Amino acid sequence: MDARLNPLSFPASGKALKHLIAASTALAASGVPNATKELVRLRASQINGCAGCVDMHTKEAAHAGETAVRLHLVAAWREATVFTEAERAALALAEEGTRIADAAGGVSDEVWADAAKHYDEEQLSALVWDIAIINAFNRLNVMTRQPAGDYQPGQHG
Repeated sequence: MDARLNPLSFPASGKALKHLIAASTALAASGVPNATKELVRLRASQINGCAGCVDMHTKEAAHAGETAVRLHLVAAWREATVFTEAERAALALAEEGTRIADAAGGVSDEVWADAAKHYDEEQLSALVWDIAIINAFNRLNVMTRQPAGDYQPGQHG
């Protein structure tokens, strides 16, 4: 599959994309474990059907030591026993934050309260930003049909 366009080819969209990457990078010091961030990014990308981001975040997580079992079970995390309660809370937040149109009220109070039991306000803020940013990347990649499969860990960072 060929991409419809390369956003980096145009000055304004390339600059915007670089700012989106910088926003994601700024969240690194939030205290949210990297494994949790990669699981959240992977789950949102699965929901949105973003092959490029699924490719990237699966490989980044594996490169950082995430197990194949956990990566394979992200799509069915509710029934899986391999995730911590904190990770489960983050995955629920990612799902409801990604499926806003499916849930008339957005993120439910129950999901928010569960996440707040495991993450302080700075970490919650970082998770919200991370979910918003991965959804933006997903939408860019899906709309422009960015191909997947060739990503190498660390390629963008």
